[in-house]
Amino acid sequence: MRAAPVIIGSTIFYAATDSGRVFALDTNSGCAKWVYDADTRLRSSMSYAVIDGLGTLVFGDMRGMMHAINAENGEVIWVASGQASNNQAMITGTPIIHEETIIVPLSGSGVVAGGNPNFECCENHGAVTALNVRTGEKLWEYHTMPAAEYTGMVSSTGVKQRGPSGAPIWTTPTVDAERGQVYVTTGENTSHPTTNTSDSVIALNLETGEEIWVFQALENDMWNFACDADGPNCIVLADTNSVDYDFGGPAILVESGGRELLIAGQKSGDLWALDPVTGAVVWNQRVGEGSALGGNHWGIATDSERAFMTINDPGNRGENIQPGIYTYFVGTGEPSWSFEVQPECNDERSDRLRRCESLYGFSATPLSVDGAVITGGLDGRLFIFNSDSGEQLFQFDTVKDFETVNGVEGYGGSIDSHSIAAGSGMVFVGSGYGSFGQVAGNVLLAFKPAE
Repeated sequence: MRAAPVIIGSTIFYAATDSGRVFALDTNSGCAKWVYDADTRLRSSMSYAVIDGLGTLVFGDMRGMMHAINAENGEVIWVASGQASNNQAMITGTPIIHEETIIVPLSGSGVVAGGNPNFECCENHGAVTALNVRTGEKLWEYHTMPAAEYTGMVSSTGVKQRGPSGAPIWTTPTVDAERGQVYVTTGENTSHPTTNTSDSVIALNLETGEEIWVFQALENDMWNFACDADGPNCIVLADTNSVDYDFGGPAILVESGGRELLIAGQKSGDLWALDPVTGAVVWNQRVGEGSALGGNHWGIATDSERAFMTINDPGNRGENIQPGIYTYFVGTGEPSWSFEVQPECNDERSDRLRRCESLYGFSATPLSVDGAVITGGLDGRLFIFNSDSGEQLFQFDTVKDFETVNGVEGYGGSIDSHSIAAGSGMVFVGSGYGSFGQVAGNVLLAFKPAE
C-alpha cells in the first residue's frame, strides 16, 4: 500500500501497485466503478488532468512505461516508454502533468544489483523525460550523469567495476511555472566515480530540460546493497561517505512573508530551505542522526507558515534517535512544536508487529490539510495533530483485522510511503507495507470527520 490516490468528486482512483491494477472506487461506499489492469507491477502514484475535455490519469510502472487512461471508464488512451536513452529505470515518483507536457522522474541506479558480488557494479542512473500528454511522444530528456563505463577499478573478488551510476530520482517533480523551472531531488551514487548530482536538489528548464543549478547536500555518498553486508561491491575510498542519505521526497515550493522558498527533507534528518532562483541555502535544521531509511524518508508537508518533517530513525541504529514529527517556521527555520513518538507494545499488538520496540517511527509522507497535519507510524498507528499547536487530535490503530466492503479478508500493517490522502471531505489511509522487514497489510481505510 504505497501509492497516493487521486480524488475527484465522488471517485477515488487508487493504484494497488503490486497487483498491477488501478481501481476507481466510490468515495462513500468503496465499491468499484471500474478496474484497469496494467499487466505488470505498478510503482508510482497518479496524476490527473482534463485533456481536450477528457479526464485523464497518468502513471508509471516497474518497466519504465507510462500509462494514460480515461478516468471515466478506465480504458487505455496510450502506453509509451518513459525511459531516457541508454538507461534503464523504474518510475517511482509521480509523473506530473503541466499544460501539454508530462514530466517523468526516473529512478535508475543499480542499487539492488550492487549487492550481487558477481555483478559488475554499477550502471544506470536518475533521469527526467518530458512527454507529450496527448501521445506519449518524448519531447526532451535530462540525465543526472553520463552513461556508466568500465573504470579500471576491480572489487576485492576481482569483478570489474563500472560508473558513474546512481543519483536516482525517487521523487515527484515540482513545477515552478512562474520561473519556467522544474525541481527534482536525487539519491546517492551507487559506484565510483561519484558525481555532483547525487543527494541533490536540481533545477531544470521546464521547456528544454537544461540544467540550471544543482544544490548538493552531501558529496561522495556512494552506497549500494553490498554496503549493508560488507560486500565486495561496496568500495569505500578515503573521501567516501557511504551512508545512503537520499532525498526521498520532493522539494516543495512555499511562499511565506512575500518570499518563495524550496523546502526539502533528507534521510540524514536534515531539512533544507533553498532559494529557488539560485539554489543557495537560506536555512537548515537537522534532527537525529539519519539512516538509510530516514531521518526523513519519504518527504515533508508544509502550509503557509510551517514545514512538517517526519523522522523515522528505525531499528535503534544510533544513540541519538528521535522518531516523531518536527515543525519549523518556513520563513526563518526557527523550531515550532514537535512530537517524539514512543513505541506502544502490548501482548495483542506485539503478536502482529515485527520489532515493535524499534519500528514505530514516522516514515510515510505527512499530509497538511484544513489546519491539521496527519502522519502514520511503521507500527500502524495513525496520528492527527493541530498544525498550529501540535495538540494531538486523533489516534487510530490500523494493525488489526477489518471487515471490507468487497469481502476480501482485510488486515492492516505499517503506514509508509505515500499512503495518506484527503479529498471530498474524507481522509484515506493505506495500511500495510511489507518492505524493509515491516508489517504487510492490504487495506485502504476511509475516515470521515465527526459532525
